[in-house]
Amino acid sequence: MDGVGESSESGAGVSSSQLLKSGSFHDGDRCPKQVSPIRGGGSRNTSPLGRVGSRNTSPSRQKVIKTKPRGLDEETVATFGKAVHPDVQMEDNIWAMLPEDLLNEILARVPPFMIFRLRSVCKRWNSILQDNSFLKFHSQVPSHGPCLLTFWKNSQTPQCSVFSLPLKTWYRIPFNFLPQWAFWLVGSSGGLVCFSGLDGLTFKTLVCNPLTQTWRTLPNMNYNQQRQLIMVVDRTDKSFKVIATSDIYGDKSLPTEVYDSKIDKWTVHQIMPAVNLCSSKMAYCDSRLYLETLSPLGLMMYRLDSGYWEHIPAKFPRSLLDGYLVAGTQKRLFLVGRIGLYSTLQSMRIWELDHSKIMWVEISRMPPKYFRALLRLSAERFECFGQDNLICFTSWNQGKGLLYDVDKKVWSWIAGCALQSYNSQVCFYEPRFDASVH
Repeated sequence: MDGVGESSESGAGVSSSQLLKSGSFHDGDRCPKQVSPIRGGGSRNTSPLGRVGSRNTSPSRQKVIKTKPRGLDEETVATFGKAVHPDVQMEDNIWAMLPEDLLNEILARVPPFMIFRLRSVCKRWNSILQDNSFLKFHSQVPSHGPCLLTFWKNSQTPQCSVFSLPLKTWYRIPFNFLPQWAFWLVGSSGGLVCFSGLDGLTFKTLVCNPLTQTWRTLPNMNYNQQRQLIMVVDRTDKSFKVIATSDIYGDKSLPTEVYDSKIDKWTVHQIMPAVNLCSSKMAYCDSRLYLETLSPLGLMMYRLDSGYWEHIPAKFPRSLLDGYLVAGTQKRLFLVGRIGLYSTLQSMRIWELDHSKIMWVEISRMPPKYFRALLRLSAERFECFGQDNLICFTSWNQGKGLLYDVDKKVWSWIAGCALQSYNSQVCFYEPRFDASVH
């Protein structure tokens, strides 16, 4: 199948008749009970509809489907919960004449990775994915949910796999459409993925949509040197921006530059004040970019609307060995890191910035059993990144992924999430067909 290859956890391909006749997906392709783990208050649902997936102990009743497909309302969930009798005859000629708008709405509610299978059903279904009407429906349905995108190069051949958290399944996405110089994964936002690299001596940046296999190289910066980059997408006006801060080798004389897709060029802004950065990791939330600094101690904050930097004197917790800034929803900013001078006393903790008091407040600690399984050695390397109020931990030596839900205060291993390579680059990713690179 062109487009996406799926790992062994998923079942065989889904044909159009199977999808339309059963009204559900195969077991390996179903979304779990919570279609979008990043939302939901975790409260108990006592309504009859909330018990659609409950256990049916009556032998006279057929088993109901426990999960609901992406983007369906409660009325449709009740319909999907009803058993489909095998003696019901579905006329192929009727389903073949579905109105265009109805077909668009049905396909828009199918999980994005499943659509790659459906593209081979017929030419009409394959071409409809580039149709503006389908993209309009697709943009209006709820998100598929968070995914982990891993990127690495094997013998200079770019490789990419996406792990769907709702479906608990790996999908292979061909990335041979990218140029050879695209080496560093900058990040992902709103369905787009940003890469950078050196084409000879020229530092370049590109933005792509892995689902549609479209990409384009951004114009060269005014001060063309290798930079720390971060990309943000604004879905309301269908645009994106790329922020380039200081030179990664410590050249503090370079001004901050911002690329705006609406005008298709880089604009020069204020030079970051002279500071000693703790790390190259950045976090962006509420139109503000944050970096950790050692001297002066605290954070540097860049306001995207004004184009100016300012220092926030938020002192770091004592005995902090390594810290990662992670952006949450709205104005929430988290600090994640290990504490403790000795390996036997180390622990992983999470703090949240109190903007009014300008101080870090501890909100959670990683349970010891997870910490020991994730990091067996005190000097072991780990990565940490977030999306909304989800925080993901990865350990290269152990090849594991651990997820923490800040809202629900729940720690869980990412089932089936084995890192593909020791040099994999990982980020959160939201699959969207309607994300444009222009």
